[in-house]
Amino acid sequence: MPSKGDQAFRRKDTTRGRWHEMTYGGALSFLRRNYSRDLDGVDVAVIGVPYDNAVTFRPGCRLGPQAIRAASVQLAELKAFPFGFDPFETLSVVDYGDVHLDPHHPETIRPAIEAQADEILQGDARTLALGGDHSIAYPLLRAQAKKHGPVALIQFDAHCDTWADDGMQFDHGSMFLRAAREGLIDVGKSTQVGLRTFNDEDFGFEILTSPWIHRNGIDAAIQVARERAGDAPVYISFDVDGMDPAFAPGTGTPVPGGLASWQALEFIRGLGGLDLVGLDVVEVSPPYDQSEITAIAAATVAHDWLCLLAKAKGARTVEVGRL
Repeated sequence: MPSKGDQAFRRKDTTRGRWHEMTYGGALSFLRRNYSRDLDGVDVAVIGVPYDNAVTFRPGCRLGPQAIRAASVQLAELKAFPFGFDPFETLSVVDYGDVHLDPHHPETIRPAIEAQADEILQGDARTLALGGDHSIAYPLLRAQAKKHGPVALIQFDAHCDTWADDGMQFDHGSMFLRAAREGLIDVGKSTQVGLRTFNDEDFGFEILTSPWIHRNGIDAAIQVARERAGDAPVYISFDVDGMDPAFAPGTGTPVPGGLASWQALEFIRGLGGLDLVGLDVVEVSPPYDQSEITAIAAATVAHDWLCLLAKAKGARTVEVGRL
């Protein structure tokens, strides 16, 4: 009789494939993947980063990793849309659990996140981080740069997150300026997507504002980001407030006029073939969410990024209907 249920901790022999689960029951992990710290042969390790002490408005995204895991259950049930395959037949993915953080000693937060990312990146695995506020991207980028050198950043966001960095202040609106100044990001190959707040300087990033994307279309925006990144290692940092509050109300700093969820997903799916080395999905704040729509969108972004990796590794797309 085939094994059923609670595969997050019961399946021991493989990190590929999947069992039948009740969508409304069973042990929760991201996409029902095994909880494991064994990275032998693993392609991607998922980590939760439950931290929100760097927010500048509404808190709550420390609860984001739990919400995104819970929202991923339906995505683990059927073949992936629109790809038409089970990514886990090709891709080995584990849920590495959460970074253990002590918010009462804030000086330890960034080193703890960076150390866990370093641990994963020592081998061949990539990191998929579930936030948490957007400041967690900085220690993750430090780890990525140690392995790959400066990365091309594709940042989905309502905000530039390059406001003043005095070397001391650290919040979720300044970390990309710090990362650029430290050489973690190759700004000449980086693109900011969906911005609709103002900064006097662009610091060398290509900025595709939401109004520009609405006028010119997703295909044009994807082309800009792809051509700019070229063959560089690409790190995607996806702040859910890049989407309009109608599609992502559960976030700390909502701004009207953003991307629809379909636009965000089309953009992610259009980045296949780039050298995708890591992803974070951040700023999901469940206390402000409605019917889990923000968490579901965040889980789908992460799921579709995994599908791009599976496709690059040989998973065969099956097209059904007009795509």
